[in-house]
Formats: sequence, structure tokens, C-alpha cells
Amino acid sequence: MKRLMGELRRLRWQNFVALLLAGCINAFGVTVFLAPVRLYDSGISGTSILLSQITPAWMTLSVFLLVLNIPLFLFGLKKQGVTFTVYSLFAVGVYSLASWLITDVLPIDVSMASPLAGEDLLLCALFGGIISGVGSGLTIRHGGAIDGVEVMAVIFAKRLNVTVGTFVMAYNVLLYIVCGVVMGSWILPLYSIVTYMAGLKTVDFIVEGFDHSKEVMIITEEADAVSAALMATFECGCTKIDATGGYSNAQKTVIYFVVNRFQISKMREIVHAVDPKAYMTISEVADVFMSNDQQ
Repeated sequence: MKRLMGELRRLRWQNFVALLLAGCINAFGVTVFLAPVRLYDSGISGTSILLSQITPAWMTLSVFLLVLNIPLFLFGLKKQGVTFTVYSLFAVGVYSLASWLITDVLPIDVSMASPLAGEDLLLCALFGGIISGVGSGLTIRHGGAIDGVEVMAVIFAKRLNVTVGTFVMAYNVLLYIVCGVVMGSWILPLYSIVTYMAGLKTVDFIVEGFDHSKEVMIITEEADAVSAALMATFECGCTKIDATGGYSNAQKTVIYFVVNRFQISKMREIVHAVDPKAYMTISEVADVFMSNDQQ
């Protein structure tokens, strides 16, 4: 009980505001661009769209979003924790409520075509994927998930000896095959793959940022001079790590430094000007967090 209360205290109202916005954005992308032209989102959202099309009218998208997602998130409660589960259930609830408002309450006709893109499948697929991807990305960035398949992937992927990404992709491929068989057409499922890819890339941008930082590992025998030149030019710190050459057994220093993509060329010039023999590797960094005294 004490642990539960501790986790509940970590809930932040700012996250709920962001998740409220995320759920509404996701609902707008799906109900305005995808569902009207019978395109399919990924995961439980896509499954809900399909089921709403082949079941009685009262079994709407909003109903299936709740019926399918809530048990999955509760099933993953022990694995994912109380905070994640509360955030996720809130986001799904907002997504479901907003979907119902758009389709059944607000004066927006989404019964036959998209109010904004008409029957243009490519436009609907692209904008539906991008907008719903923004909603999903915001949800992930603020501590939750808006689709129960992601939870199932975390729980079962390791048991099946596959990655989380492979599990989600396999589910979606199977979903689109079922959609093609049930609907008797492969055009809509194929356009839905465009939706899936657009959404996937958008989620990456929202979660990891548009301007990825780069981490640089510099192996040099002129560590003091190189680090001093880098810090003076870019006005930020770096980290020096003692190392030993595997072949030469000589003592070397590894400099760890973070730059953005526009600084790479300048950084390379500075390092080679100080030590022409320096060895560098550059990798992407998804995100950078600094304490207040480092900013």
C-alpha cells in the first residue's frame, strides 16, 4: 500500500494536461482522416476501426478502444507500474471520449469521407498517420502509451525471443492482412501501411526530438589540448576517460563530447588541427538531459 501511494504521488498534473491534448490529437487524426475512408491505424486503434466496421452500429470505435485497451493495460500493471498505467488509461479514455464527440456529437460529417481531405486516400493516409503519430508520441513522452499492443510487446517480446519493435510490426502486418481478407480489397490495407510508416516516423520525431544530438568519442594522445580547444569553441564541457590501447598497450585518453549536427564539421577540424592522428567515432543521441547547474 505504501509503495502504491508513493507511485501515485509521482503523478504530475502537467503530464495529465499533455495527455489530454495527446488523446484529442490522436482522436482527430483517426476520426477525421482514417476512419471515414476506411483506412486503418496501427495496433489496437486499427483493430478497433476494423471491428467497428463489421459489428452492429452501437459497437463504435470509442467502445472498442475502451474494451480492448483497458484489459491490456491492467494486465501489464505489474510490469509497467502504477504511474505508467494511470497515465495510459487516462490517455485512452480521452482518446475514446474525443472520438465519440467528433463522430456523434459535434457537427462534423465523417460518415462518408474526410471533411478535410475528401476521398483522397494518400492524403488521408499521410495526414492521419502524422497527426495520430503526434498524439502517440506526446503520450509516450509524458509517461504513458495510447495503445495496448505496446504493453503486450514489452511483456511478450522477450519470451518470444524477438524485439519489441518486431512484435509490434508483426501484429500490424497480421492486422492489415486480416483487414484485406475481411474487406475483400488490398487497396485500403496497403494505404494503411503508409499511415503506419508516417505515424512511426512522427512518433520518433516527437519522442526523440527533431534535432538529434551527436555523441563523439575521441581517442587522442593530446587530450588536454583537444578538450581545451573544444570547450573554448563550443562553450560547453567534455569528459576525459583514461584508456589503454589494446594493441600498443599505450596509455591514451578518450574524450566524450556532445554536439549537434551543425557542429560536426567544425569539431572535426578542431580535433585534427590539434592532433592529426586522433581517432573519432560519432553516434546519434536520442535525448540530452542536464541538471540546472550544467545549463
